[in-house]
Amino acid sequence: MKAVVYQGPFKVAVEDVENPRIEHPNDVIVRITSSAICGSDLHMYEGRTAAEPGIVFGHENLGIVQEVGAAVTSIRQGDRVVMPFNVACGFCKNCIAGYTGFCLTVNPGFAGGAYGYVAMGPYRGGQAEYLRVPYADFNCLKLPSGREHETDFILLADIFPTGYHGCDLALVSPGETVAVYGAGPVGLMAAYAALIRGASKVFAVDRVPERLMKAEDIGAIPIDFGKGDPVGQIKEHTDGEGTDKGVDAVGYQAQAHEGEREEPAVVLNSLIQTVRPTGMLGVPGLYVPADPGAPDEHAKQGLLLVAVGKLFEKGLRLGTGQANVKRYNRQLRDLILAGRAKPSFVVSHELPLEEAPEAYEKFDKRVEGYTKVVLHPSTEVPRLPGEATAARGS
Repeated sequence: MKAVVYQGPFKVAVEDVENPRIEHPNDVIVRITSSAICGSDLHMYEGRTAAEPGIVFGHENLGIVQEVGAAVTSIRQGDRVVMPFNVACGFCKNCIAGYTGFCLTVNPGFAGGAYGYVAMGPYRGGQAEYLRVPYADFNCLKLPSGREHETDFILLADIFPTGYHGCDLALVSPGETVAVYGAGPVGLMAAYAALIRGASKVFAVDRVPERLMKAEDIGAIPIDFGKGDPVGQIKEHTDGEGTDKGVDAVGYQAQAHEGEREEPAVVLNSLIQTVRPTGMLGVPGLYVPADPGAPDEHAKQGLLLVAVGKLFEKGLRLGTGQANVKRYNRQLRDLILAGRAKPSFVVSHELPLEEAPEAYEKFDKRVEGYTKVVLHPSTEVPRLPGEATAARGS
């Protein structure tokens, strides 16, 4: 089958690789119809991780079930499904508690697993024609058959739940004001989620015009940090008080000024200044235990200079970590089906799998409006004999 394979820093290629197969009775094989490129894929693409050549990328995956293991009970051939980027067992202590992003079973020695990502287990990614899904009864979310909402549903694999997770970590409530730092795909989803949760004002901080325009289109207040201190701008909008809540949707690859070196702690420190005393911060933005491409020796070890004293002085609370997608994806799917959410506004490009190398290059350089790319290894959606026209079960 064809798949997007990492060859080294700033180089991926579409290559022929071995087809996946059923390895355990609880597996299914999914023919991928959509797989999105994520900002965290760029960390591997840029050579900033321990990723070795040969990894098949892709942790945001949707498709049609083609083959079903003997122990699978709720998923059938022909079902249209989307998979959380978290690979999870469903029965360990963390999964039972709802922390599926930190499964203790799927990746021994590490809390959590994912498709096609370095250190996240032996699970090949889905930027390919086919994908093996383990623990399929737990990991597959069924969708209505056909092609409707394809670019909405693919975002259920990661960025829509991750943006929502940022707001959940901060306990965003109706009527509150929220500052979201970063208006990339996850930041836009966090701003969107804050509005869905009833926030009265949402500020989206970025410097990329296309991103700020998208934020304004959904009802957020764009804050261009290229035009001045974002903390000051937001306080002007809040009578000097600051916001009730804040979300870091950037992570460690942050810059205070265009063209300057990265400042991995700049967003956290800005949020500490932005959020009012006793407020809360949600941090779904990626921070890593080690980054060989970081600008200083401490940051290379994942050690950041954060204003903990000010955090303490203001009585701020902080929630971190990757999204437990299973906690949110069913409800967010149903909001899409009810017409109350359309997250696909972030999708800038839909391309065939063969154009993945060019898409990675342009997305990495933020050129030509590349904000969120969905790859389509297959667009054909065959109907099996007797297949229903809507999802079977929930």
